[in-house]
Amino acid sequence: MKKRNLLLGVAIISLAFTSCKDEKVVAAEKSVDTYVVYVDSVGNIEATEAKANWQAIDDSYQIRVVEADLALENLKEKEAAQAKIDASKAKYEALKAQIEADMQAEAATNSKQVLRNALFGEGKIGSDMNFDWVNKDNILAVYQNFVDAADANKDNYSREDWDEVKLLYEALDSRKNTVEKEGLTSSDNRKIAGLKLKFAPMFTFNRIGAKTEEMQEAKE
Repeated sequence: MKKRNLLLGVAIISLAFTSCKDEKVVAAEKSVDTYVVYVDSVGNIEATEAKANWQAIDDSYQIRVVEADLALENLKEKEAAQAKIDASKAKYEALKAQIEADMQAEAATNSKQVLRNALFGEGKIGSDMNFDWVNKDNILAVYQNFVDAADANKDNYSREDWDEVKLLYEALDSRKNTVEKEGLTSSDNRKIAGLKLKFAPMFTFNRIGAKTEEMQEAKE
């Protein structure tokens, strides 16, 4: 009787151990599958929505990839599971690189537009760099606003900002050559020349300063 009870006890313990082990395997398989499904779902999100919620998406990804990696310890077919995880990692990293590159490009574009709006007025100059709206009647005011805005923000501009300022300034100067032929008054022309004399040293001095500061930060 005692022997039978002992065997029964061993069987129950063995069954419990097996059950516990199976539960770990099931949980591990679920973690891997959840990770793979999550990466696939991220790939199906609209680009605009993904960029708007990227931090939350990436935070959630980091949790799932850690869970999937830890789950490997409880799987018999580790190589197959590892292959699934590696494939999803490669897929996610490619998607992440694309999303972050797009976000950086958009941020740079937005930054340039903010700069253009300050120098010329809201929405006056876009990526097409069209200056047809500048004419003999408003060109002095355009130069005045440009120089005043550059002067007011000179301490905040980076080297890249100054490069954009230079590009815009040269485009405005090119437009002035056309406007002069359309009847620009001598008085306005002289005033514009005075503004240009003010802008030139300000640009040179501050761009050099911004470049020096950038190099110093790179060294640090």
